[in-house]
Amino acid sequence: MMPFIDLAAQQEALRGRLDEAVARVLDHGAYILGPEVFELESTLADMVGRRHCISCASGTDALQMFLMAKGVGPGDRVVVPDFTFVATAEAVRLVGADPVFADVDPITYTLDPLSVAEAWRLEGPDPVGVIAVDLFGHPAPTPTLEAVVADLGAWVLVDAAQSFGAERDGRSSLADGLAATTSFYPAKPLGCYGDGGAIFCDDDELAEVLRSVRVHGEGVNRYDHARVGLTGRLDTIQAAVLLVKLEVFDHEVDLRQEVAARYTELIASDGVATPVVADGCRSVWAQYTIRVDGREAIRQALAEAGVPTAVFYPQPLHRSSAYSSAPVVPDGAPVTERITGRVVSLPMHPHLGETDQVRVVEALRTVLDSS
Repeated sequence: MMPFIDLAAQQEALRGRLDEAVARVLDHGAYILGPEVFELESTLADMVGRRHCISCASGTDALQMFLMAKGVGPGDRVVVPDFTFVATAEAVRLVGADPVFADVDPITYTLDPLSVAEAWRLEGPDPVGVIAVDLFGHPAPTPTLEAVVADLGAWVLVDAAQSFGAERDGRSSLADGLAATTSFYPAKPLGCYGDGGAIFCDDDELAEVLRSVRVHGEGVNRYDHARVGLTGRLDTIQAAVLLVKLEVFDHEVDLRQEVAARYTELIASDGVATPVVADGCRSVWAQYTIRVDGREAIRQALAEAGVPTAVFYPQPLHRSSAYSSAPVVPDGAPVTERITGRVVSLPMHPHLGETDQVRVVEALRTVLDSS
């Protein structure tokens, strides 16, 4: 079976440089907050166009650290998409607050601003913020969401765990919002060889608090704890890996555009809804997700043909046991309810060749023709 995401091909191409980068860390021995960490932070901040980049141990830690830095806690509500990975809502619960689930756009699967506005109609406390997820690599409508909450005293955080490299109107999608977080999980468009993440912001005071939260809430010295914090640091070896991967990142993003365009051209079937990129946006194509009827039969047939698939995500988050008590906006999440039973992601990575893509699409077409 072909790989769903081929990390080995990238590693083979970079192996010499990766070995050298890791060896440098082993030689200098600064395994925690070593020089590569600060070089990475400076490089990423410049790429995104923000004043500060605070690296951390994971994308989930990045979300939680932001919420901690903003003082979000028990009694607070934060609006999140009902269609996303659990970490978005999980971070809210980890600080003792409650997620409010809103619906998503039927085309991009990112937060629907009209649904978000409904969260202020719920009984109880008004939300203090909104977490906008750039799903599958496509930017959320963050500027519109900011306009929606501007007069409501709420902030917008961009959860860009899947979208480093995505753009809106020529700017990084991580340049929007009060802050943005990302993940360097290995399967992400920019991934390390373990867990990792980062937070981006422009506010100097917020950045200072985030750096404190990252290291047990340190104050003026190691044993002056100014606040409750985490062990949220990015390992130096992972920073070294990311610096090497950044050397080829722009090229790989271009390759992802080619792979996605080829899929869309090859599929061209009335029985398949292919992804659509909103005007002015550039997706980084963390996933290539189609929408079909009879999904499980299609997945089974593709698996028998040696083509792996994945489902992100099979149910609305509010139906998960851990989140079933959380509020949903008054009009519910009908789009999320509908698409969770129909979405399926095809193999997607920058090294996916045309021959393999033709194989995927031919297998898909065979299933559709026989149904």
